[in-house]
Amino acid sequence: MKKLLALAAVAGGVLFVVRRKSAAKAEADLWREATAPAANNGTKKA
Repeated sequence: MKKLLALAAVAGGVLFVVRRKSAAKAEADLWREATAPAANNGTKKA
């Protein structure tokens, strides 16, 4: 039972870290887009 509880705790920790990393990346992407120069608003040149 203790092994199962420890495994669940590790899995929960990993899930927490992955979600937090994903949220941080999304926040950084939004910040980068918001602070981009007006001449280059994220659109790619053809």
